[in-house]
Amino acid sequence: MWRLIKTWSGTPYFSSTSKSCNCRGTTSKSSNGSPVVAVAGKNNKRVNKAATTSLLYDIAKEIAAQASMSTDSEVRSKVDPKSVACMILGGEAGSRLFPLTKRRAKSAVPMGGAYRLIDIQMSNCINSGINKVYVLTQFNSASLNRHISRTYNSVTCRDGFVEVLAATQTLGDKRWFMGTADAVRRFSWIFDNVRSEAVEHVLVLSGDHLYRMNYMDLVQNHHTSGADITVSCVPLSMDDSSCQVSAGGLLRLDHKGRVLSIHDKAMAGNGYGLSMLLESAAAAGSGISQVPEGAAKNSPFVASMGLYVFKKDVLIKLLKWFYPNSNDFASEIIPAAAKDFYVQAYLFNNYWQDVGTIESYFEANLALTDQQPKFEFYDVSNPIYTSPRYLPPTTVEHCRIVDSIVSHGCFLRSCSVQHSIIGIRSRIESGVQLNDVVMIGADDYETEEERRRLLALGKVPMGVGENSKIKRCIIDKNARIGKNVILTNTDGVREAEQPSDGIYIRSGIIVVSENALIKDGMVI
Repeated sequence: MWRLIKTWSGTPYFSSTSKSCNCRGTTSKSSNGSPVVAVAGKNNKRVNKAATTSLLYDIAKEIAAQASMSTDSEVRSKVDPKSVACMILGGEAGSRLFPLTKRRAKSAVPMGGAYRLIDIQMSNCINSGINKVYVLTQFNSASLNRHISRTYNSVTCRDGFVEVLAATQTLGDKRWFMGTADAVRRFSWIFDNVRSEAVEHVLVLSGDHLYRMNYMDLVQNHHTSGADITVSCVPLSMDDSSCQVSAGGLLRLDHKGRVLSIHDKAMAGNGYGLSMLLESAAAAGSGISQVPEGAAKNSPFVASMGLYVFKKDVLIKLLKWFYPNSNDFASEIIPAAAKDFYVQAYLFNNYWQDVGTIESYFEANLALTDQQPKFEFYDVSNPIYTSPRYLPPTTVEHCRIVDSIVSHGCFLRSCSVQHSIIGIRSRIESGVQLNDVVMIGADDYETEEERRRLLALGKVPMGVGENSKIKRCIIDKNARIGKNVILTNTDGVREAEQPSDGIYIRSGIIVVSENALIKDGMVI
């Protein structure tokens, strides 16, 4: 199956073609006696208690009623995208994605054959009309900086910009970023800049999530509610007990959707607060939008996405005056602010996936090859942009390709590719069998003459050599895999590594690291 995918340059190329948790909960009451609901963060465990769907449906109706009963001034005050600045946290080390983050920042990790994770947040900003964007970087930022400068600096409007803010040491402060909040605090001076005079709201995003959102819906909801801070949440269906959720912690809401308290993921790990989980009405469409009748019966749970909107002055007060020694938003700033400020939940009901681990990254990539994927990079009204590469069409000779995505500039000869992602400039030789493989591709081409010379010298050219068999594997950029190699992990090893050969196993998934050399005949 082939699909037409749109790149940032507007040049089309052809391409073929989450985990939820099974939980239940109970109700509790706030100090004033009103019912509350707990919202799950990361590492949820199964909770076998009855839940009350009607309460959450009432919450949904209350939130919708609040929106419809807005004052004339609130209705009149539609938020201008020019009053919003976005800060994308792209500087995390990404240790859970190692070895994919060995030489690159987490936000620069390739995704879907032709994109990078940072493209998701950048494209959402562009499609939402937000053109004041800061990207905060720290670890292995060279490739991320290069990608941003090549892709986005030329697309902003006259009054907009995309600016990289790299971690720096000063004479007064020799430390690097100590956390997400500390990173924003170090650059809070930018809001005194003349370019930020019109900014009223600050959107803070993580750089390792896969979703498509109109951020202005979130900001408008934040403005209409009068909240100081709004935390975006995502519902989780109850079909799967092993859910991948962001590290936002547990949120307790009152019946109007206001956040009463937040408990970090460490407390969630020992079961605290999980018993308070309630079946959530699928009011989660947008937090204030219309809720279909009977949607509450589907009973999804909701979890923090690690995505926040602040009033600009509130953000500065929090970072500089109220909590100057707190370094993280999710575990420190937001839980503390819930006690003293108006923190509201915004419920997002579309596809969202945290891809911060090897397993979640692998599964999210392969999910793109489904016949009806929950997420697609191509959307005529809200495309995901990336760097224009001007590569030739892919060449396919006598191949069998099933339920896969093949990016542009590839060469496939007499091979079998099933349920896999084939990245840009990939080369797959005859007799190769790929099954459940994420192949990221290559930065450059080797000419036919160079490849013949390498083979004559007994060396391995880039790509996958003849008659190799690979299953459940991630192949990073510029990897060289020889002939008759077998990478299938038939022993079912969960965790292992062989750094000298560039081979790692994470959660049972084989990872061939960037620039790795796998010699002819190797078996794993």
